[in-house]
Amino acid sequence: MLHRPVELAEYTAGTFRAACTRLGINQSMGRVGSALDNAVIESWHSTVEFELRMLEHFTTKAQARARVAAWIEEYNHDRRHSALGMRSPITYELTHRPGHGPQHGQAA
Repeated sequence: MLHRPVELAEYTAGTFRAACTRLGINQSMGRVGSALDNAVIESWHSTVEFELRMLEHFTTKAQARARVAAWIEEYNHDRRHSALGMRSPITYELTHRPGHGPQHGQAA
């Protein structure tokens, strides 16, 4: 089962921060009271919940984990998003890396 964190303490705990730093992950926390900060992840969560929990049935946790991993891979490479200029998340990330994209003579 996928869970959305309810308490911000999970994101601010020292151990969690240290793990993110060690893995090279930049944490992002929205402003208090701003629903727009979470709009993209809320949309993603709704999509994965519907497509994987409502439309599919898993008999084991291992089966569910494998399917979620495959779904995320497909989502990141193939899905187009209006918030990203109708590009996939992978395409968006690749065109916004330092040294890439139109500002450096490459097509977006």
